[in-house]
Amino acid sequence: MLAAGFPRVGIGLLGVALAFGLTVLTMAFAIGHISGCHLNPAVSVGLWAGGRFPAGQLLPYIVAQLLGAVVAGGVLYLIASGKAGFSLSAGFACNGYDGHSPGGYSLAAALVCEVVMTMMFLLIILGATDKRAPQGLAPIAIGLGLTLIHLISIPVTNTSVNPARSTGVAVFVGGWALSQLWLFWLAPIAGALLGAAVYRLIGRPDEAGRA
Repeated sequence: MLAAGFPRVGIGLLGVALAFGLTVLTMAFAIGHISGCHLNPAVSVGLWAGGRFPAGQLLPYIVAQLLGAVVAGGVLYLIASGKAGFSLSAGFACNGYDGHSPGGYSLAAALVCEVVMTMMFLLIILGATDKRAPQGLAPIAIGLGLTLIHLISIPVTNTSVNPARSTGVAVFVGGWALSQLWLFWLAPIAGALLGAAVYRLIGRPDEAGRA
């Protein structure tokens, strides 16, 4: 028997959280040296705001992220629809608030959760990839950070912190998922900008570091 607010997802809340976190961890090792492993428009915007990414590359990266997310959503749909009784009305893991939040959380709660979680995610990314941080370990910190974020926020919004992830499934569900999608663009990008601003403030090297 599952507690209220925790969706029945087969592998459980921990399994879903680890699936997202380990995906980012392994992909960061696989393609981080090629593209920076930007899988998330909010992260790209946050890295730009943090002075780590050129503005001229934002649009092509975001387009690629969205295309990849929609293709991935299509693959998931093909797999999921092969099970007897499958229905998009179950939500297809879309992000939502009010009646479409796994725990019935309000729009305000979803907004705060997504902003804060994305802000913390950017702090982890910017800190772990700082030249002063231990080298070679950033993917582990980032992947585990994303796992923790999912453990906290799946009951609230099904966890976005990534507008592409939200869009990639919402386009298949349509209806309410598309009507609520604006929040899962606005909140992660706002959180990413806040995270970049905070890291610019706290992450500046001291005089000894400059020397």
